[in-house]
Amino acid sequence: MPEDDLHPDHRAGSGAEPHQDLLEAENVSLRLLLEQAEINTRSLLAKAGIDAREREASDKLQKLILEELHHRIKNTLATVGAIVSQSLRNLEGAEHAQRAVEGRLLALGRAHDLLLQASWTSADFGTVIRRAIEAFDNPDAPRFRVSGPDIRITSGAVIAVAMTLNELCTNTTKFGALSVPEGRVDIIWTLEQQAQRLHLAWTERNGPAVHPPEKRSFGTRLIETLGKQLRGDVQLTYASTGFIYAFDVPLASVTSSAA
Repeated sequence: MPEDDLHPDHRAGSGAEPHQDLLEAENVSLRLLLEQAEINTRSLLAKAGIDAREREASDKLQKLILEELHHRIKNTLATVGAIVSQSLRNLEGAEHAQRAVEGRLLALGRAHDLLLQASWTSADFGTVIRRAIEAFDNPDAPRFRVSGPDIRITSGAVIAVAMTLNELCTNTTKFGALSVPEGRVDIIWTLEQQAQRLHLAWTERNGPAVHPPEKRSFGTRLIETLGKQLRGDVQLTYASTGFIYAFDVPLASVTSSAA
């Protein structure tokens, strides 16, 4: 083998070709990397498009299932209402019980309507209150004053609040402030940020004289039980100026997990 084949050529200009070859090789590698990057990008975009379509299909399916579940729940509530009505129709003195049960079932149905709109996740506290009192108010001459900060509450809290307000509304239209034309009700809630608690007060005014009941009714026990379900403190005050319902609850009890 000739010696020149073992040693590099030291003649002038002989180093240009190896340098050029190296640069060209690097350019080829760079082009390959860019081309591969473009392929990977297209692949990722295609995959993202599939995922997006899958999520859209999943959301539609979930909405369909919720609507079907809601439809069946409403049918069940209507069936229960019919059973109660038929069962109590011919019982002497059962008219009050019949109306009370029907009213509670209607309140539960309205709460389910609200939750369906929110996909059974959470709902605005103020909206829950306004929907609960809607059937007892007159839009042309409002008898409720509702005020408080924005807060979203869990589905479980929606049911409890709606049922509680239905009991309060039913009682006030029969015996309390709304049983007389000049009567009014204030529903005010506040957030105590430092203690992380929610306070709600239902205050009746301009109504007839208030007297503590001789015995606790089912409605009273119901609103106290619903308050305890949310780990809250419930206080009923039979003041001479009007009945007051106060509810104090940890914020986490009404806004956590599903909120």
